[in-house]
Formats: sequence, C-alpha cells, structure tokens
Amino acid sequence: QVQVVESGGGLVQPGGSLRLSCAASGGSIRFGAMGWYRQAPGKQRELVATITSGGRINYADSVKGRFTISRDNAKKTVYLQMNSLKPEDTAVYYCNTQIIPSMIVYWGQGTQVTVSS
Repeated sequence: QVQVVESGGGLVQPGGSLRLSCAASGGSIRFGAMGWYRQAPGKQRELVATITSGGRINYADSVKGRFTISRDNAKKTVYLQMNSLKPEDTAVYYCNTQIIPSMIVYWGQGTQVTVSS
C-alpha cells in the first residue's frame, strides 16, 4: 500500500517563505520521479516542479528562481522550499510520486498554501 503525505502548508505574508514536505511510504517499493503540483480555485492543476530519482529537476517558469525542489531518497521524501511568495502562489499544493517499475503515479491529499497580508 503506497501512501503519499504532504505537510508544511499554511498562511504566509507576501514575500515570506514556506517549506513543504512530502513523505512516500510503501515498504520495499521503489520510487521514481516525484513532483509538486498546485491548484488554485477555479483553475486547473498545474505543474510546479519535478525531480527524478537521479536528481534531474524541472520548474514551471512562474516559480523559477523562487522555489527549490529537493529530495532525500533514503527518507523517500521530497521538499519544496518556497521563497518570495506572492498572492498568486495561493493554492492547494499536491505531491505525487511514480512507482518503479509499474510507473503508476500516486497523489497525496494536498496542503493549502495561502499568501495574503
């Protein structure tokens, strides 16, 4: 049974920072690429950042230079450091992970990030 659990969301003022964490579990299952996505009210879910098991990283243009994705393979955890937050970053942030070799993708339940003064 694979579980993906996000944490670290909350309310922050514009210009502030938050660090999201996402822990995957599932016994001896191997985890491939992991990523962060977000969905704002009335909008479609969009990619924020992804990282492969080998460390290859991809960012959405809207977060480049402000967000940093990283992972700890031993802990099966992926992080998203978010700096210089803007009101338009407000959304529910979701984590996903891809299982090797099935390539099935599992999603977490999401964590709310609100950027407001």
